[in-house]
Amino acid sequence: MKENLEKVQEHYDHVAEVYDSRYGGDVGERYHGHIREQVMCCLPKGGDLLDIGCGTGLFMNYYLSHGGGRAVGLDLSPAMLREGRSRNRLDHLITGTADYLPFRDNSFDAVSSILAFSYVQDPAAMLDEVYRVLRPGGRVAICTLGHNLFTAALPAVYKIGEKVHWGRVGVGDFDEHYYSDEEICALFTAAGFTGVETRRCSFAHVNLAKPIFEFTRRFEPFVERRVPYLAFNLCASGKKEE
Repeated sequence: MKENLEKVQEHYDHVAEVYDSRYGGDVGERYHGHIREQVMCCLPKGGDLLDIGCGTGLFMNYYLSHGGGRAVGLDLSPAMLREGRSRNRLDHLITGTADYLPFRDNSFDAVSSILAFSYVQDPAAMLDEVYRVLRPGGRVAICTLGHNLFTAALPAVYKIGEKVHWGRVGVGDFDEHYYSDEEICALFTAAGFTGVETRRCSFAHVNLAKPIFEFTRRFEPFVERRVPYLAFNLCASGKKEE
């Protein structure tokens, strides 16, 4: 478990300088923007946010520019946090892991996590910690890798990508977990969250070639609405009782 975390940290330290460019281009911005909207709509506006696996702070910036009050980020990669401080001018960035949050009880109104939950070694411990640091009535929303027909093959593809040194963000043998709706609902409920909801998003994936991305993007609303199992990512949200 520790070895996997170290591997994830080393990878994101290595790609930190190019990470924002992945989501700054036309395809990347639309992909990440769609995820941001899915997470944002589940969170209260104007409150204090903790973003777990914040990277360079892309979602923190989005939250603050859309009515958020204060944003704190936590990530295991020091290099990603350095980029966040220099490029995105974010000050409240802390190095750490998701299973131990260095904050007092009842510190935040909202907790988010985008495309990081699948790398967490102890998801139950993370959600217990999230519940602890949320204020009564606070909400958590995450977007993570979902299990479906397409993603079932991704671990093998990423292992090959690592061996041939395919230098793409997120490509490597990290033993990441692809969640089902039932599995993530059970984890949220066990941590004490109520009103747990899940939905699928992202039929058009950032790793697709641009012509294929554009083609799948046309059908994304239909897929998410009618055949959500074909979407790559899984969003989940819940509330801490007041």
